[in-house]
Amino acid sequence: MKFVIDTLGGDKGSLEIIAGIKLFHQEFPEVELIAVGKVDELSELSNIAKIVEANDVMPMDAGVLEAMRMKNSSMSVAIDTLIKEKADGIISSGSTGAFLSLATLKIKKIPGVIRPALITSFPTIIDGKNVVLLDVGASVENTKEELVQFAKMGALYDKAVFGVQEPQIYLASNGSEEHKGSNVGKEAYQLLKNEKNFVGNIEARDVLKGHADVVVFDGYSGNIFLKGSEGMAKMMSQLMKDVFKKNIITKIGYLFAKSGFNDLRNKMDYKKVGGALLIGVNAVVIKAHGNSDCDSFYSAMKVGYHLMEKKVVDEIKEGFTLHE
Repeated sequence: MKFVIDTLGGDKGSLEIIAGIKLFHQEFPEVELIAVGKVDELSELSNIAKIVEANDVMPMDAGVLEAMRMKNSSMSVAIDTLIKEKADGIISSGSTGAFLSLATLKIKKIPGVIRPALITSFPTIIDGKNVVLLDVGASVENTKEELVQFAKMGALYDKAVFGVQEPQIYLASNGSEEHKGSNVGKEAYQLLKNEKNFVGNIEARDVLKGHADVVVFDGYSGNIFLKGSEGMAKMMSQLMKDVFKKNIITKIGYLFAKSGFNDLRNKMDYKKVGGALLIGVNAVVIKAHGNSDCDSFYSAMKVGYHLMEKKVVDEIKEGFTLHE
């Protein structure tokens, strides 16, 4: 298993990324790691498989043309390295737009896929149950045909990663009734309504209740849901800390509730996921959070590892070969 890492472009700098790589390498020494970035910063990674030099950083606001022109950026070199080395996966915390555009253009879409999507999973109120969400930000506008394909890719992902044989698929909307939603959403509903595992519309407040296996968003609303949920989880964690620190009585109460509180905090910690997969291209392409620290980048690498281990790309290819 080969995994290429773009070490530049994250908000917190490459040292946090390097620390995350070291944690991952300690746990999964069998994975062949290829780090791309500034050689002098990567000296701590001398025990990994390969270091590839690239000193330019892709700007966060880079458009497609600028991204294509910056052939010496760590992001471009990392993608070229993946292709050259025939690696299984790649990860970057750099510019989302540039990374997804370059990955789509260079690594290429799986035959039959109209548009790749960013897909991730979220914990739900049911212990041990995750819900799969897509698209969470690979695009801004989508067609009804793309939303239908997102449902299909989400179901294939859920089956491959979580073993759900008949995923219950929902369409995110502003109401559960069939006539609710945007114009594109209502058109997609009509295409999906005869699909065996399509249940119907779901409101944002119900997404994390645990009865949905896959929820389809357009990229704009999906990204807002993702970041809003992360922000809410962070706020709730802080509020609970403040409550327990209020006085001596609440501090004593914390001692009795510590175990449950820690479980809840871990469940709400979005850094445990760390990154999202660009589903629909010919490799495991992981977009890590732009503000990744050591722990969240390590978690994002673990996401990539498990997706490679589950051969999710092959599952998507097979699914589209059989049914397209």
